[in-house]
Amino acid sequence: MKNVENILIIGLGLIGGSIALGIRRDHPTITISGYDLNASALEEGKRLGIIDEIVTELRPHSEKADVIFLCTPVRTSVDMISRLADHNLKGNVIVTDVGSTKKEITDAAKVLERKDITFIGGHPMAGSHKSGISAANVDLFENAYYLLTPSNNKDIAGTNTLKELLSGTHVKFLTLTPDEHDRITGVLSHMPHIIASALVHQADVLSQELPNANVLAAGGFRDITRIASSDPHMWTDILLSNKDILLQQLKEWQILISDIEEWISFDDSNAILEYFSRAKITRDNLPIRKDGGAIPAFNDLFVDIPDRPGVIAEVTRYLGEENISLIDLKILEIREDINGILQLTFRSRKDLDLARTCIEKNTDFVCYGK
Repeated sequence: MKNVENILIIGLGLIGGSIALGIRRDHPTITISGYDLNASALEEGKRLGIIDEIVTELRPHSEKADVIFLCTPVRTSVDMISRLADHNLKGNVIVTDVGSTKKEITDAAKVLERKDITFIGGHPMAGSHKSGISAANVDLFENAYYLLTPSNNKDIAGTNTLKELLSGTHVKFLTLTPDEHDRITGVLSHMPHIIASALVHQADVLSQELPNANVLAAGGFRDITRIASSDPHMWTDILLSNKDILLQQLKEWQILISDIEEWISFDDSNAILEYFSRAKITRDNLPIRKDGGAIPAFNDLFVDIPDRPGVIAEVTRYLGEENISLIDLKILEIREDINGILQLTFRSRKDLDLARTCIEKNTDFVCYGK
């Protein structure tokens, strides 16, 4: 790794803070500075030891930085690149981002490249139900994919520097072109969020007429539309920054939906059977992985619990004694005289496995999960 002494993180939230912690784990001597419009985030980051210096004016910190991370929404990062282009940045500085789309920001970064400043797009594919600097976690990205989108082959040295700098995050790196990134995430991440939200809207309309729909939606429907609970501001930014690809994918989706409508209308059982059969084969042949993908996996453990007072407190007490942190807890089903199903959600697969061992060691409850 080239000599990196000073890092500037612009945008000190969950992602920016977690990146800082990951860098600090393997490179404790590097000075990390943080810039954010939210003064309390900067103060909290300094108090927690996530950053070393609070930056209230980009200059001169941007001009002494060896690496600059843009940890803001894509549209904000585009504006920030324009500002940085007017600064007297180091000739060997690396500017990178963490945005969920890459083509728009890579195009915007050409203004830096014309000044021989290296820009390498980045996208750590992990997140949390929590937000803000106080939720920063050194293990947030562990075993997740960190996508890198260098603009050209001349960025090999810069790419290797980023990989070594981020070694403490324990991610798996994958290099794509900006176009490949946006096409892949468009289908595997962005379209599912659009579809999940559309289903929720459709169910909401139905529930106005038939209130019992809400009762039934609390089961499997709630799970398959889980991603619709994501940050609306973030997803507005993502859709608009991946506009061209998503418009094309939506046209293709509309054609597919029209085909299905026609098959149903004409009782074309062969076409319908072929449609579901091909989908089943493709889905069944997807690789089974315990790590992250375009949509981070939900680490859910299901526990059959008896219907008796205090049983949930009993389970959480055992987890607390083992310092295993829950991020969500939900009762899926509980009726008199039968077992209920307790759904426990964890931040990582590691925590899930520890929880399963803990519960099975202390109780006779049956645990099952992904």
